[in-house]
Amino acid sequence: MQQISSEILIKAKSRALKLLEEKLPENLIFHTSDHTHYVANAVEEIGKTENLDKNEMNLVKLCAWFHDTGYTEKYEGHEEVSAGIVRTFLEEQKADEMLIKNVEKIIMATKIPQRPSSKLANILCDADLKHLSEPNYYDFAERIRQEKKLTEQRKISKLEFDLQSVEFFKLHNYHTTYGKEILQKGKEKNLAMIEDKIIKREKKNEAQIEEKDKELDKLQKKLDKKKGYSRGVESMFRLTARNQINLSSIADNKSNILISVNTIIISILLSVLVSRFSEYPNIILPTLIFLLFSLITIIFAILSTRPNISSGTFSKEEIKEKKVNLLFFGNFYNMSLDDYEWGLEEMMRDDDHLYGTMIKDQYFLGKVLAKKYKWLRIAYNFFMFGLIISVIAYVLAFTNI
Repeated sequence: MQQISSEILIKAKSRALKLLEEKLPENLIFHTSDHTHYVANAVEEIGKTENLDKNEMNLVKLCAWFHDTGYTEKYEGHEEVSAGIVRTFLEEQKADEMLIKNVEKIIMATKIPQRPSSKLANILCDADLKHLSEPNYYDFAERIRQEKKLTEQRKISKLEFDLQSVEFFKLHNYHTTYGKEILQKGKEKNLAMIEDKIIKREKKNEAQIEEKDKELDKLQKKLDKKKGYSRGVESMFRLTARNQINLSSIADNKSNILISVNTIIISILLSVLVSRFSEYPNIILPTLIFLLFSLITIIFAILSTRPNISSGTFSKEEIKEKKVNLLFFGNFYNMSLDDYEWGLEEMMRDDDHLYGTMIKDQYFLGKVLAKKYKWLRIAYNFFMFGLIISVIAYVLAFTNI
């Protein structure tokens, strides 16, 4: 195989960096020339532990410089574009076809899920995801989250991203000895850190419960003593509020898990199986069935978490007629502070209105929670039956080969 000289490597670095700096879309804030420098340095670091000779080191570093140049043209499937760009460069350098195909194969191995088939591909794949093991992993992660947010044009919460990251960490494996013995340790620490952050975010719900408790404590002072309300009333409202917040949080977490798992399933099916349809036509129907059920599951999981709020305004007539619930933010978030204070004071002067509002607040929160769990149950049913039907379809498909 033709050798990669230091002169060609210098030209490769210059060509790749110029392309990234001039043509990379502005919404890509992680896969930049800085990331390419990082991967090239990581390739050299890992390559030294693999005892590469000079030509092997030059070859894998050339792959590192070009592996993300495809992002200048498109986001999904950028690896194929990168392979085309490096082919054009190597043809200009009069490289032989065997060398070009080897470089293309190494770059294509970085496509998720990674499937390296050579020592040099192993090195590039581990270098590309070396940041998973870094002590400052969250600096990398935040740039990735912001990049996904900009490219997908949707809000991606830190909790959603962390849940997706946990799944990715568990599916990913390093391939080199250095990766397995050194990088894996750092990755495991970061995985534990992410899981710990998820738990802490869930505990923030306790702050919401404390706010409800304070609100109930203030309202308890206004209880109608003539009607003989006992302290059990306060406990009842507090317990109900606590239970509803916890149940809502559980439902949201379950929805996030379903969305993350099915998104990964769809990505794997599209990247692995769809490309094999021409070779194995018998898997087309089972794959389409699996994709359909995963998509339906995601839709219903999203419906269960999709917020729905009202106009956020009320009138004085509604307050006087006791038709508005001022304990729910959706009814006052567009009102001025003075109007809200007036409305709340009017409500607190009338104990019947006060208790009636608290009862309505619990009732409508329960209605929202019931709707959320209804959609979530449908999503889980589709996922469960879809999984069963898809497995049966694959078994039948391979039985009839």
